[in-house]
Amino acid sequence: MFRPVTLPLWLFVLILAFAGVTFASHFLFPSVRWFLRRRMERAVERLNRRLAQPIRPFKLMARPDMIVRLAHDPKVAEAIAAEAAATGVPETVQLERVRRYAREIVPGFSATVYFGVAARAAKWLARLVYRVEVAPFHAIGDIGKEATVVFVMNHRSNMDYVLVTWLAADRSALSYAVGEWARVWPLSWLIRASGAYFIRRKSASPLYRRVLARYVQMATEEGVAQAVFPEGGLSLDGRVGRPKLGILSYIVAGHRPGGRDVVFVPVSLAYDRVIEDRVLTAAAASGERRFRASPGAILLFLGRQLRRVLTGRFQKFGTASVNLGEPLSLSDFLRQPQDDVTAALAEELMRRIAANVPVLPVPLTCAALGARRETDIGALTAEAARLAAALAGRGVRLELPGGDPARAVEAALAILTLRKVVRRDGARLTVPARDAALVEFYAAPVAQHLAAAAA
Repeated sequence: MFRPVTLPLWLFVLILAFAGVTFASHFLFPSVRWFLRRRMERAVERLNRRLAQPIRPFKLMARPDMIVRLAHDPKVAEAIAAEAAATGVPETVQLERVRRYAREIVPGFSATVYFGVAARAAKWLARLVYRVEVAPFHAIGDIGKEATVVFVMNHRSNMDYVLVTWLAADRSALSYAVGEWARVWPLSWLIRASGAYFIRRKSASPLYRRVLARYVQMATEEGVAQAVFPEGGLSLDGRVGRPKLGILSYIVAGHRPGGRDVVFVPVSLAYDRVIEDRVLTAAAASGERRFRASPGAILLFLGRQLRRVLTGRFQKFGTASVNLGEPLSLSDFLRQPQDDVTAALAEELMRRIAANVPVLPVPLTCAALGARRETDIGALTAEAARLAAALAGRGVRLELPGGDPARAVEAALAILTLRKVVRRDGARLTVPARDAALVEFYAAPVAQHLAAAAA
């Protein structure tokens, strides 16, 4: 019994490895996880003292636990039974599909990643690229801490995520719905850790839709702050578009009278330069929502801008402006008789968003250019002043340098001539035929304001 046993070295190393793994998994890892969990909880407590909307326990739930809770939700179980009856596929197989959907949708929020990395990186990037203007707005401070806040926004650029993440960082941690484009590692890990959840925008599966709906409803019931783009994609023509009802319909369907209120905050975004503008106008011309920017073109653009940053020749892309509209309480809205509550809610939110889109120098100047391909600075400035007066008379917010249309035209021309969208020869200005769609794209918000006023 006490005699030595001779073993091959490889077997001895293998036994030691198994023993080490067993010790770590049963004793070391649980202790380390508990220690890190306690530190994270204390950090969240400190964060919640300064946040207007505290981080909810649901958002901090371990991802595997949230996946189990979603997959075994009673309403999801009903959908599984209905799908099995309709297709003849056993419920065990449908349950496995649901688990796969849940793993795909559910985020893995990390307060450290969100506030330590994402929010700081968003602030740095937004300030690097734009002069950020935020309209003063105090009504948002009147929203109770127990309400679920949903920021509802027009979708102009992928920079929208960056801008709103930074601006909302002192209120709460936002949860976004993100499409298939972001499901690329390691970007997908960072997005999940920032609290975003992935969705299949074109999925027609009733079972998938039920799983997604229940996740959105759970998050809303638990008070998780969210950000929603009702248009469902980037605007191809520069206007605030028609809403898609998907996520809004889930929120409305999950609302319980007497339960936690949902307060929608309309957010209107405007840019002097949309980074993806040429890709968007090309998609609009083709009639297909397919963005054909090649990886080589993207890398070339990024390399050019990086070189300008490193050599001190980088010029900001003008102004990015954020304007918040009057909050809308879902409980109050539901007290009004409506034929279709979700459609009426979406229309009202989009109306508020469109009405509050700020007008910046480039959109004003492009609207003054209109369909003309040649003009002079004097005529352009006079037309810009006329449009500015008309917009101001209708209560539209103008973000112009010093409030002066002439200075706005000069600021806009500095951006447009650098990009050769407008060619300048002394006082003479020409627009190349290939860039006419780009001028129309930037003029669209002004045209939409004037059309709304006329209507």
